[in-house]
Amino acid sequence: MEAPKKLVLATRNPGKVRELRGPLSRFGFDVQGLPEDFPETLETGTTFEENALLKAHAAARSLGLPVIADDSGLEVDALGGAPGVHSARYGDDWPGKEGETRDQRNNRRLLDALRGVPESRRTAHFHCCMVMVWPSASFEELVAHGVWEGRITECARGENGFGYDPLFLDPELGRTGAELSREEKMARSHRARALKRLLETLERRNAQQD
Repeated sequence: MEAPKKLVLATRNPGKVRELRGPLSRFGFDVQGLPEDFPETLETGTTFEENALLKAHAAARSLGLPVIADDSGLEVDALGGAPGVHSARYGDDWPGKEGETRDQRNNRRLLDALRGVPESRRTAHFHCCMVMVWPSASFEELVAHGVWEGRITECARGENGFGYDPLFLDPELGRTGAELSREEKMARSHRARALKRLLETLERRNAQQD
């Protein structure tokens, strides 16, 4: 039996590694996260795709292994697509409150930016770009996108999830991302949809090479 091929996820989050290990194992990959001492890659891109590719190429060049990386964020229509690629640090220049987490500050700034905006205009979506890069001479790339459509609520709801989940309402379910179970979120999220498309593209690539 052929030994599993090593593949690196450009993350130090063990939860992400566990989530992707199963789906990728059927392609013969032994999935691992970034080494602890791997330097942080500056996300200087202006799009999710640019940032995902920056992270994937940096790891593929350094480690000499195929790499999967993703970048994602929230885009609110009434704010012209903000916070977008700045989603994780949207509230960093916003006055904080004692004991407040970064996520809470980001959410507070978002609600302030949407103050007075009617419900009909609070449409938004989570966008994820997931890429796979091989460390060959040509640095072959696969790129996939996933989108989760929703609306921003006027106050936080739910205790699950992270980031903007407490404010992001899935209209079809009538619940926020923070009110969904992990299984429900995985079935609907932008990251799950991007992964599904990436795996479909990988399957077609492998079939063409056989």
